[in-house]
Amino acid sequence: MQVLQKTQKIVRYQNQQGKIHYGIVDDEMILQLSSSFAELVNKEIKYDGVELKHSDVKILEPVKPSKVVNFGWTYAGHAKETGGEANLVEPFLFLKPLSSLIADKEKIILPPNDLSNQVELEGEVALVIGKRGKNIKEEDALDYVFGCTIFNDVTARDLTKKDPQFTRGKGFDTFGPLGPCIVTGIDPTNLRIVTTLNGRVVQDGNTNQMSLSIPFLISWLSQVMTLEPGDILATGSPSGSCSINSGDVVVVEVENIGQLCNHVE
Repeated sequence: MQVLQKTQKIVRYQNQQGKIHYGIVDDEMILQLSSSFAELVNKEIKYDGVELKHSDVKILEPVKPSKVVNFGWTYAGHAKETGGEANLVEPFLFLKPLSSLIADKEKIILPPNDLSNQVELEGEVALVIGKRGKNIKEEDALDYVFGCTIFNDVTARDLTKKDPQFTRGKGFDTFGPLGPCIVTGIDPTNLRIVTTLNGRVVQDGNTNQMSLSIPFLISWLSQVMTLEPGDILATGSPSGSCSINSGDVVVVEVENIGQLCNHVE
């Protein structure tokens, strides 16, 4: 057993035999682990001696959370462009169903036009919780973050604008692309987010532009609900949210993490 280094890129994948493993990305190879997620968050890393190429595996969502918690309107520009309230004093909160999650390279499936005809992208940094927490102090909040990953909060904007709450507009199957990896040991409060649509930059922001700080969000949320290891906290989207259509390719890139790429169908 080795101790998990401060900065590691961790993927969850299915091998050609159908078995699911975690692995450490080392240049062009994946070093397969026998460690469970619980062991990884306890900084226990167990290599089993197998090395794989990325082309030999199917990358999955990097974790199976108990819940996906989303913070809305944390960037003033995005709040204004979507009819929200900028510079909130308290977070705007909603949940995504686990059935919305898909992995890197999987397809975003648009709902039929009679359900929605305005689906938009929202590139975000997501936090992966590493230990159970309730009533967390703001100064201790980042200690509960195991690592960071990338999220695309796909949204049926026409529905969120008319429904009294966001569940339907945010909750369609495939509306939660997540991944491709978890990166440990990086500062989530200063990460650049660039989203491209068919190669054209549509979002370019940084988590340092958020109107509510990430430690505050974690602390505030933990007063409402207990955070569990593996939970996903999506921290909100910078301005530039725009419509996606069948045939489009959406890439959300976050510095020090990588790229989350999904085709639209």
